[in-house]
Amino acid sequence: MKFQTFLRNAWPEPIIKRPSFYNKNNLITGFILTLLLTPAIGLSQQKVDEGLRIYLEEALSTTESFSDRFEAEVWLVDMSSRLKPFMKQQSQRQRLELLKKIHKKATAAKLSPELVLALIQTESSFDRFAVSSAGAQGLMQVMPFWKNVIGRPQDNLTDVETNLKYGSHILSYYLEKEKGNLTRALARYNGSLGKTWYPERVYKNWDRHWRND
Repeated sequence: MKFQTFLRNAWPEPIIKRPSFYNKNNLITGFILTLLLTPAIGLSQQKVDEGLRIYLEEALSTTESFSDRFEAEVWLVDMSSRLKPFMKQQSQRQRLELLKKIHKKATAAKLSPELVLALIQTESSFDRFAVSSAGAQGLMQVMPFWKNVIGRPQDNLTDVETNLKYGSHILSYYLEKEKGNLTRALARYNGSLGKTWYPERVYKNWDRHWRND
């Protein structure tokens, strides 16, 4: 399946399964990977990574991301207090609702929710309406051309869950592509592969505000 099919199949949300992208025996034969997508500093639509399109098209999501109610309460209360300085105008209920969505989409993409929080802080400082000079939108600064690439022009990237699904699965794809090298995956996400300034910003925010291990 193409990366294009991956994202298209992510709506509506079925029961989670491991995307076929992860099975090396199922990798598409005959496709040549082109230049990689950069969500924050976008490339042209003609330079979309075919493998990334495959992955996003197969993105699936869970309905529940916590193992039990106690785990959920502990994590949500802890992270809500950490999120408060970035969302001073929002109520605790609004912060908790956002955190539940972040945890759900990050977990579905096999990412640490705390890492995604650090990336969102770096990209948009939790402004769902943020737009970059390159046109990237929303919490995770996703380039809008992806909506047309996967045949979902109606998607609204300022919608929290939609943006989180796109951004989380894009980062997850890069992490898989880089064989678990998070520094390189983050650099790809930013469009600065070969440099470390962007991963270092994410790591700094992660260590300072969100890491709990």
